[in-house]
Amino acid sequence: MQKIVDVKNIEKVYGGADEKQFKALSNVNFEVQPGEFVGIMGASGSGKTTLLNILSTLDTPTNGVVNIAGEDITKLKNNEMADFRANEIGFIFQDFNLLENLTAYENIALPLALQNKSVKKIKPNVMSIAEKLGLSEIMNHYPTELSGGQKQRVAAARALVHYPKIIFGDEPTGALDSKSARTLMETMSKVNQEDNVSILLVTHDPFSASFCDRILFIKDGEIGQELKNPNHSRGEFYQEILDSLGTFAE
Repeated sequence: MQKIVDVKNIEKVYGGADEKQFKALSNVNFEVQPGEFVGIMGASGSGKTTLLNILSTLDTPTNGVVNIAGEDITKLKNNEMADFRANEIGFIFQDFNLLENLTAYENIALPLALQNKSVKKIKPNVMSIAEKLGLSEIMNHYPTELSGGQKQRVAAARALVHYPKIIFGDEPTGALDSKSARTLMETMSKVNQEDNVSILLVTHDPFSASFCDRILFIKDGEIGQELKNPNHSRGEFYQEILDSLGTFAE
């Protein structure tokens, strides 16, 4: 079975040959299998955001190979990269990134509209994902009329509406209260399990991470520890994550 993500020997160095250089990532290797829910955890400055930006085609590695759905994204040209991002990747940001002048329906439909899909094809997709995420009643509302939790679920629907191979989440619960964070993570978990959508979540929050199948801990630009949830309770996994964070930080 083809891996959704296959990262080999990724390095990222900032600064030119005549400048002071900083190595943000060093020899990073890991895989994400179809339908897997993987978390990446680490302190500020550990390299997790740099890694996510490379995986989501927003940045390029200095060295190494990144295969997503069988495509080496490090070899794609600008137009090819834009098409690949539009078709294969969904992205959920911490600050929602909704367009304030568009309704919830229009925000969710945006990825399909940018692909020049017909209205006849767009509407069923939008309404289907809206129903799955409990958004059917607010389709005509603008972002200013929505709560933080509703905004983030709209953002999640927008990430899912084109049926991407993988969803990348960048601290998606960071701006939410605890109730909204739980609702979002339960929604992401449901989509992961029912639709077999692979998810890669960058988070500093152990509660959010406890919904994952596997956690990669990154420190000083290197993945130094991995923690798997062997089918026991999320509460037990949450405690294991807390314990691992304490050990890994030492």
